[in-house]
Amino acid sequence: MTPEVSADVVTQELRGRILVVTIDNPPVNALGANVRYELQLAIEAAETNAAVDAVLLLGAGRNFIAGADIREFGKAPLPPSLPDVCNQIEACGKPVVAAIRGAALGGGLEIALAAHYRIALADAKLGLPEVALGLLPGAGGTQRAPHLLGAKAALDLMLSGRHLGAKEAHAIGLIDRIGEGDDVLTEGLAYTRALLTARAPARRTRDANGLADHVASRAAIDVARAETSKKSRGLFAPLRIVDAVRAALESPFDEGLRHERQLFLQCLDSPQRAGLVHAFFAEREVLKAPETRDAKPRAIASVGVVGGGTMGAGIAVAVLDAGLPVTMIERDDAALARGRAHVEKVYEALIAKGRMTPETRAAVLARFSGSTSYDALGAADLVIEAVFEDMAVKQAVFAELDRVCKPGAVLATNTSYLDIDEIAASISRPADVVGLHFFSPANVMKLLEVVVPAQVSADVVATAFELAKKLRKVPVRAGVCDGFIGNRVLAVYRAAADHMMEDGASPYQIDRVLREFGFPMGPFQVSDLAGGDIGWATRKRRAATRDPKARYVQIADRICERGWFGQKTGRGYYLYPDGARSGVPDPEVEAIIDAERERAGIAPRAFTDDEIIRRYMAAMINEGANVVHEGIALRPLDVDVTFLYGYGFPRHRGGPMKYADSIGLAKVLADIREFAKEDPIFWKPSPLIVELVEQGETLASLNQSA
Repeated sequence: MTPEVSADVVTQELRGRILVVTIDNPPVNALGANVRYELQLAIEAAETNAAVDAVLLLGAGRNFIAGADIREFGKAPLPPSLPDVCNQIEACGKPVVAAIRGAALGGGLEIALAAHYRIALADAKLGLPEVALGLLPGAGGTQRAPHLLGAKAALDLMLSGRHLGAKEAHAIGLIDRIGEGDDVLTEGLAYTRALLTARAPARRTRDANGLADHVASRAAIDVARAETSKKSRGLFAPLRIVDAVRAALESPFDEGLRHERQLFLQCLDSPQRAGLVHAFFAEREVLKAPETRDAKPRAIASVGVVGGGTMGAGIAVAVLDAGLPVTMIERDDAALARGRAHVEKVYEALIAKGRMTPETRAAVLARFSGSTSYDALGAADLVIEAVFEDMAVKQAVFAELDRVCKPGAVLATNTSYLDIDEIAASISRPADVVGLHFFSPANVMKLLEVVVPAQVSADVVATAFELAKKLRKVPVRAGVCDGFIGNRVLAVYRAAADHMMEDGASPYQIDRVLREFGFPMGPFQVSDLAGGDIGWATRKRRAATRDPKARYVQIADRICERGWFGQKTGRGYYLYPDGARSGVPDPEVEAIIDAERERAGIAPRAFTDDEIIRRYMAAMINEGANVVHEGIALRPLDVDVTFLYGYGFPRHRGGPMKYADSIGLAKVLADIREFAKEDPIFWKPSPLIVELVEQGETLASLNQSA
């Protein structure tokens, strides 16, 4: 069965005695079934045409081949398979040259590896990033790359999933030449003619000698296995990549290809692959907010930041790194000096690590200025407020911004919880006010919640999404409520953890179980890292509105009352002796917990690891569903992306909403109803989950509804 052919996704043109084969499948020349089929026809044509001495493969437009066609994900593959196409290219009796500009990624690089020679322009990006989707290169990449590069370099390429520039690719032997010009056809023809003049043979990658030193190759594989077992704990695909490279070393080439295919199919069937593919698509889908469809972003050429604390300084660094000038405002000279010091410290650390030169640092800081007068923000296109989390303080800041900022300036607040509608209503231009909730450290964390108040102009929201792109952040649109998406859900699942702690589970058991599930840290470690005083202030702020009938665990308050705020004070839930970054359990904390259990009249009981996961995840999923039900999040996938990029949710599980579907919404609902027998106030099933279970639907069914 052949695919339905669409005209000219692969074109053939004879230039002298060179058949130029051009992949032209916009926008990125993805390897859809039509492309594979027509590539196969082109190689067959070259083989049988006596007027052809060599084949030149290149991509139309800005890319060679950016990888698989994502429209085919999850569908039954149509022939020919990519492995068959790659094998046919490599078996061609006439030299095949791949001329690469732009992206040669995944299957695109596997096509290039199957070619006999490779030339790349300076803008090329080459990589085998399949591991990010829970897969391994399945069209000979795990076999050809080691033969060409050696085991160590090939494993680094595949396990990291990173993109190599032309210089690095040339240095490790992935390409043979870097083109000097910027026209891929001209450079490719010149190189192919030179090869023909030199009577270069059809040189097959399978015959390269990168694995000739068996001892060194085996040692590199063993090291990669040990390191991968630690770094990629719990992940399926990375160790399969190591297995495939071992097959490349120990087996004949064709047998290695068969083994690669078996491992690829195992990865394809893995639930982790489904989770990672969901994360891949969700990250792209969150960019499609209603306000961004038609509104044009406002121009942003300069940015102001109000507040020079840890968050304000991190935001300033993120903006400076995007190439924009920043003006920081602080209340007095001493505070401004501290803010500048916070910013400079980030760049000093980069210099110490060899990731920045002093000259680059000086150039970046030349775009950074500060003032104690709001008047310095008069020309700013966007101002981000990052001051103390208090409504009166923030309204005072916005009153000043309303006074000094030019018409059309975007006025953003970095509040984590407060009512942005109330902030916007306090000034004369509410349409210019938006929430930009960064996550700490703001120059590192990828998530940016774009909080959309009722009166905001659509072009302001579009501007926020455009800024996120400049800052290399992942933006998620959120509605206004206490905590927006992330912190609202966090408050609920953190309460579930506190309940389990008071009922008998140790905080150290809970943290361990959540790490084993895939989180980088457990909730009590996170509290210590963020600072226990942050949550304490939030609890005190909410005390007046808390339901008096709702359960309230006081253990965290008792710890904070002692001044134990986590890492910064040397102890919190854990002890941090001598400024250690990694904590150890604290017997005094366990004594506090015992005392609080006795005060509350609770007889502690044991929790299994499975029960901890069920309760923690049920709380997270249930509140995530409430957030979607109330329209705070547009779709379940917005909740997923929020937790993948802001809260350390294990990416291979796809996010809490994807995880709920994977274990079954009916099972989640049954758990919630079981837990509600103990605490019906806390465990109220989300109307959305109830409705979907009754209809036999999944949360994923709502992802296309925004």
